[in-house]
Amino acid sequence: MLKRNIPILLLAAAVPVIALLPLPDFWIAQLNYIGLYALVCLGLVLLTGVGGLTSFGQAAFVGIGAYTTAWLTLNTGLSPWLTVFVGLGLTAVSAVIVGLITLRMSGHYLPLATIAWGLSLYYLMGNLDALGKYDGLLGLKSLSIGSVDIGQGRLFFVLTWAIVIAGAVALLNLLDSRPGRAIRSLKGGTQMAEAMGISTFRYKVTIFLIAALFASVAGWLLAHFQRTVNPSAFGLKMGIEYLFMTVIGGVGYVWGAIVGAGLVKLLDDYLQVALPALIGTSGSYEVIVFGIALVLVLKYLPDGLWSVVARRLPRPPRTVDWQNAVDLPARSKPAMGELVLHVDKIRKQFGGLVAVNDISFDIAAGQIVGLIGPNGAGKSTTFNLITGVLGKTSGQVTFRGDDISALASRDISRKGMARTFQHVKMIADMTVLENVAMGAYTRGASGVVSSMLRTNKLEEQRLMKEAQRQLERIGMGEFMHEQAGNLAMGPQRLMEIARALCCDPALLLLDEPAAGLRHKEKQALAQVLRQLQGEGMSILLVEHDMDLVMDVCDQLVVMEFGTLLTRGTPAEVQANPAVRAAYLGTEH
Repeated sequence: MLKRNIPILLLAAAVPVIALLPLPDFWIAQLNYIGLYALVCLGLVLLTGVGGLTSFGQAAFVGIGAYTTAWLTLNTGLSPWLTVFVGLGLTAVSAVIVGLITLRMSGHYLPLATIAWGLSLYYLMGNLDALGKYDGLLGLKSLSIGSVDIGQGRLFFVLTWAIVIAGAVALLNLLDSRPGRAIRSLKGGTQMAEAMGISTFRYKVTIFLIAALFASVAGWLLAHFQRTVNPSAFGLKMGIEYLFMTVIGGVGYVWGAIVGAGLVKLLDDYLQVALPALIGTSGSYEVIVFGIALVLVLKYLPDGLWSVVARRLPRPPRTVDWQNAVDLPARSKPAMGELVLHVDKIRKQFGGLVAVNDISFDIAAGQIVGLIGPNGAGKSTTFNLITGVLGKTSGQVTFRGDDISALASRDISRKGMARTFQHVKMIADMTVLENVAMGAYTRGASGVVSSMLRTNKLEEQRLMKEAQRQLERIGMGEFMHEQAGNLAMGPQRLMEIARALCCDPALLLLDEPAAGLRHKEKQALAQVLRQLQGEGMSILLVEHDMDLVMDVCDQLVVMEFGTLLTRGTPAEVQANPAVRAAYLGTEH
């Protein structure tokens, strides 16, 4: 853990040293602005870089924090140290309302919605008499502690950067936690995360809120640093600049926020002086330079400048400190032979197309049931109906006596049903251990705040211990610290099975786990399936590889054109002429 925190420790040590150095006040003021911008960019790293949600409206949240403290201190005499909390409250309410409305959108609609939000607040601030219209509010006092005036210089620098460091530590702690792994899953789509029991929409609103709160604190500091507020600092232009800084620095990296804010601020000031002198005429030529720079960065360094550093500073392996952690509580398991899953005449229509037509079958505890059929038979659709990914047109699915027909996939996962995917779904830049630990999401309880404050350490140790146990259970313990994206297809599929097992399921659903595997890897997969069955696991297997299916399955359900063709043991199915004609082939 110490190696991971070296940049934090270096920055924390540098702040008091810089404050004591005989630097000109101009450079202290520049560093103050960089700190204020970096605070907003930290929120964008979480929202855009990690969560995959693009927002141009962060400057509006900066404005809420700034205008709240300005109006309250000027009109009520309330201490600025209290107005920050009022600003955070107003920002939270605004962010939740805007988030609930806009975060259900996807594609280009979300950025457009945040632009509309930013413009609306900008014109609201500029037209309200109480806020001074476009002239703003003047005459604010600087921050002070007792008789000590923090002012705009070195004490303000120490305060600003202490908050930036605290924010960076909080984000790093969050990303390395149970909710952090859930947040990191958002960028790749919602299907995998929802199947792990994660409410993706709730986490989208959460990171939108956190980014807004970071911006609000920056606005509070900015108001008392400049001692005046007006709408020009909170318009769409600044919203674009904050995103620009984050992308240049490295939108997926916490340290990219600081690098981007520093680089853009310093270059902006330099170019405003150098370019008119070079060209011989005045104008905002720095905007042209930044536009070209952004195109070049997106072309040649799409992950930002900090990605170059990150590649040369490989992430050290996680310290294994969970040997003595208490095991996670186990779910109750059905007795051998007990009915686990009952599928009763489930049906799915897409308009006039009947994809699944009244399919019924059962799975008992300790049984491996294969769902087979030609391409287009409706196997994957049936699989998705059972796991809640798709809604059923009619029919009923009962899991351990409970009707789960109307439940979402995340709620079904919480009941003890886990699945893998036809095309491997994972977070490539996380380790194998962290990917597998996502499967235990429903078995933990730590929230965002406890993760940011690092009070969730004991639960994290329990989750990591469970992830390691499941990897070793299927013979992948040696890959624990490997980056998931570096694995070959076979180990990736085994990793998905380990992740599903972390849920401690009563029923494991595997969607074409042998697809793309070599012969030896298929043999290893078959051995894992037999091992799991021997431990009492119930398995529903959708698979095209007939050798594997006939080798490991106790019962087979054969589909053709969305209908049930037959059910029976592998021997019975092989001997069925209708099956041989439809799928396995016939002898001439």
